[in-house]
Amino acid sequence: MQPENRRTFIKKTTLAGFSAMALPAGFSLANPAAKKLRVAVMGVNSRGTAHVQAFAAHPLAEVAYICDVDSNAIAKAIQVAKSAGQVSLPKGLTDFRKALEDKTVDILSIAAPDHWHTPAAILALQAGKHVYVEKPGSHNPDECILLAEAGKKYSKIIQLGNQRRSWTRVREAMQRLHRGDIGKVNLARAWYSNARQSIGTGKQTAVPEWLDYELWQGPAPRKLYKDNLIHYNWHWHWNWGTGEMLNNGTHFVDLARWGLNVNFPSQVFSAGGRYYFQDDWETPDTQVATFRFPDDKMIQWEARSCNPRSINEMGSGVAFFGTNGTLELNDNSYKIYDASGKLIDQADSTTNTTIDQKGPAFDMDKDHFDNFIQAILNNKTQHSAYQECYPSVMLCHLANISFRIGKALNCDPQNGQIMQDADAMKFWSRTYENGWKPVI
Repeated sequence: MQPENRRTFIKKTTLAGFSAMALPAGFSLANPAAKKLRVAVMGVNSRGTAHVQAFAAHPLAEVAYICDVDSNAIAKAIQVAKSAGQVSLPKGLTDFRKALEDKTVDILSIAAPDHWHTPAAILALQAGKHVYVEKPGSHNPDECILLAEAGKKYSKIIQLGNQRRSWTRVREAMQRLHRGDIGKVNLARAWYSNARQSIGTGKQTAVPEWLDYELWQGPAPRKLYKDNLIHYNWHWHWNWGTGEMLNNGTHFVDLARWGLNVNFPSQVFSAGGRYYFQDDWETPDTQVATFRFPDDKMIQWEARSCNPRSINEMGSGVAFFGTNGTLELNDNSYKIYDASGKLIDQADSTTNTTIDQKGPAFDMDKDHFDNFIQAILNNKTQHSAYQECYPSVMLCHLANISFRIGKALNCDPQNGQIMQDADAMKFWSRTYENGWKPVI
C-alpha cells in the first residue's frame, strides 16, 4: 500500500471505529463543538506509538506533545499522529516535564520504561494532569501503593494499560464466571510463552548522539551505557525493568485475579531462573509463581520467555477451574467445558485482529483508550482504574521478591504487606538517583 493511501485508510478506519463512541452533546466529527483533550505522550518507541495513534485518531483528543529521549523516535511518532488523521501536528520534546508546564495539557500518557512509570505519573498528577500509564505502572511494591495514594490525593483519573479489561469477550467471560456458570471457582492458571533470543553481552560504548541517556535513566541509579540495553532489553535488568513477571504477567495475573474475585494474597511463592542463555539478562526467563488467597482460592502463573510451546493451543491465556466445569480465556475469545471436559459453549473473538506476542493491534486497543477519555469527559466508569487494579500489580511484584530471596512470602491479605521478613523487605522499595525519589 502506498504511503498516502495508507494514511487515508488508517484515518477512515480509525474514525469509523471511534464514531460509535459516546460523544458530548453538540459534537460531530464534521463540526466538532467540544474541546479536545490535549495529550502528551511519554516514550514512543514500541508501545508508545499505539498511544499516539489512539489519541490522534480519537475525535475527542489530540496529541499535543511527543516526548522521548530518542530524537529519532520523536520524528517517527509525529508521522504516526499524522497518519492517524491529526491535522495539527504535535510538538517534539526531549524532556516530558516541559509538557507538564503547559496548562492546556490534560493528560500524560506514559509508555516509558518501568522505572519511570510511578515517578512520571506522580509529577503529572501534581501538575493537574490525568494519567494513562502502561502496565505495570510501578517498579516495586512501594511505588505501587504510592501511585494509588497519589491518585486519591490529587483527584485525577489514572488508567492502567491492561487493555484486556476493555475487550468485549473478556468482560463477557468475567460476567459468566461471577454469575456461577462453572460453579465455584477455586483455581486460575495463567501463562505466557515466547521465543525470545539471547541479548548477548553488551559492550560499554559512547552514548549515541540521538539519545539523552542521562534523562533516560532518570530516577534509577546510574549505570554505564551498553550497546545492548536500549530500547527493549532494559526489561531484563532489575535496575530498570521487572522481568516477564510484570512485562506480560501483569495482564494475565490481573485477569486471573479478576475472575477469582480476590485481592491480596496470604502467601506467595515463586521460583525459576535464567536457563536458556548465558548473557546480560538478569531476570528469570522461566518462572512459576503460586498465589494463595483466603477462602481456598489460588492462582498459578507460568512464564517461558524462551520456549514458545503453547498450553491448550494457546501461547498465552488463563484457565478457570470450577466445581461444574472450566472456562478457558484466549485473548478476545473463550470456551467453556463441563465437569467431564466436554466443550459446551464458546464465544469467538469480536475482531478479526490476529494477536501475536508483540501485542494487540489498534482495533483491540481503542476501546480501552476511549474508556479513559469517557471517564474524564463523561464520568464513565473506568475499566482499569489504577486504584482497583494495583493489587494485580502487587501480586507480580511479590512473586519477583519471592524469586529473588528464594522462599515463600507470608502476606497480610488485607493489604498485601509482607509479614516479618527482613530479607524480603529489602526489595520492597528501591534506591533512587539523588533528587528523583517520588513523593506525594
